[in-house]
Amino acid sequence: MNLRVLGCHGGELPGCRSTCFLVDGTLALDAGALTATLDLPSLASVDQIVLTHSHFDHVKDLPLLSDLVVGWRKTPITIWASHACIQTLRDNMFNGSLWPDFTRLPSVDSPVFQLRSFSPGDTFQAGAYTVRSVLVSHPVESCGFVIERAGTALGISGDTGPTQKLWELLNQTPNLKALLLETSFPDELQDLADISGHLTPRTLRGELGKFRRNGADVLLYHLKPAFVAELKRQVAGLPVKVLELGQSFEL
Repeated sequence: MNLRVLGCHGGELPGCRSTCFLVDGTLALDAGALTATLDLPSLASVDQIVLTHSHFDHVKDLPLLSDLVVGWRKTPITIWASHACIQTLRDNMFNGSLWPDFTRLPSVDSPVFQLRSFSPGDTFQAGAYTVRSVLVSHPVESCGFVIERAGTALGISGDTGPTQKLWELLNQTPNLKALLLETSFPDELQDLADISGHLTPRTLRGELGKFRRNGADVLLYHLKPAFVAELKRQVAGLPVKVLELGQSFEL
């Protein structure tokens, strides 16, 4: 399983891109940096997109992607998201006002996107990948996932504050090779992190204590661009790696 870091920040500035990971060139985890990173043939090769939740920095490239790949694919790209997230996309993005409804264009029978919803806790098949979902702690419905193929598993936390079920799922996954784990704000902004459902280095330490790593790498993402340097300083010495744009991993 190849993991490519297209975006690993909790927002955008020059040198920072919103959350987006690409697995084996065909499966995207969140959609915050697809069109800013991939060329058109690579975009057209993405068959499945799994969304953690509906916040803008995780879905923002979907409209631009739909407009770019129309006519380049014979089959729709499948977007997987929780029921609440799918409803938000229908009501607020692909509604004909903010953006054309590419779930029905260029035709109802052959759209650019097909939307598939699930309940948090469900397991579903996204192409070649078995995906187990789990509800995490965030102001909107947000999910973490374990993605498996051919005996290799990758975890992603989604946006979350301190949580429990995610760790239970991860600890039950013996073939877990890596965990993408959010950490957003420095310790000085703990109150903001708690209100907004994010981790700080302080709460990260507590969450890592719930994790039986079994050799899995912990890869931090979603660092807020204004605090990257401070966050790197505060997590120094923890058994984690801070992701950088453009990195690629063979799992």
